Amino acid sequence: MALDGCGLVCKYVLVIFNIIFALVGMAFLGFGLWLRFSSNTRGIFSIEDLNSSAFVIGVTVLILMGSVMLIVVTFGDYGACSEKRCALLVFTALVAMLALGEVIIGVLVYSKSDEVAASVGEFYASLYTLYVASGDPAIAVSLTFIHNALHCCGLTGISLVEMVQNTCPKPDGFLEKIKMPSCPGTISSVFDSKAPLVMGMFLGTGALLILALICSAILSAKIRQSTSTPQYIVLTHTPALAPPQPPQHDFASHSYPVQDPVVFTPLSVVNVPVPQV
Repeated sequence: MALDGCGLVCKYVLVIFNIIFALVGMAFLGFGLWLRFSSNTRGIFSIEDLNSSAFVIGVTVLILMGSVMLIVVTFGDYGACSEKRCALLVFTALVAMLALGEVIIGVLVYSKSDEVAASVGEFYASLYTLYVASGDPAIAVSLTFIHNALHCCGLTGISLVEMVQNTCPKPDGFLEKIKMPSCPGTISSVFDSKAPLVMGMFLGTGALLILALICSAILSAKIRQSTSTPQYIVLTHTPALAPPQPPQHDFASHSYPVQDPVVFTPLSVVNVPVPQV
């Protein structure tokens, strides 16, 4: 169906947005499934003490977010490419909920950064204690990842007394060979300094979702307008009609010669005999 310039722009914007959204959703889903079922981290989910930890909750959120994003992309691409209002309405409702969730999460992370940092620090302390008690290689991989990402080492950072020295990164200088930054203090400082950046990322993502929401609403309105308005065909040239052709009759195999027409002479006087009395 025919769309005007604004409708076409919104259609192409939605297609590009859904492609990017699909890539991000597949990355979230793939990374979450890898953390959940990898041989290095799968053992964490079998430990009852860590069922409510930040790591397990974070992996679950990644899997759910990736799945929801792919569902949203399915409705968005189908509605934009096929110009189906029903799919666009579902896409609009899902995007509105995602945008609202992004804004709320960003504000909560910024306003409660201390509590989030404390939860992450508590999760790290639980991992640390479990590794010292059991020596589980899956927990060792998780500690190595955290230590290298934050450039910290254990609860104290002192190399002589630290029990997880084998999972710590290489020291950058002579002083770090004696004492590296402790991970609980590093986690708190990172959340304190990066909280505005994290909130900005959430709010920026919410703004992009709102833009997609507006384009979806405009495209849906244009599709409804084009389907409700009757279409007319304007004829700029009227073709000349050919003269009617006499019907063609199929004659039998016998042919007759053409004869002259018979002319009857009118009678001026009619001689009618009269009986004699």
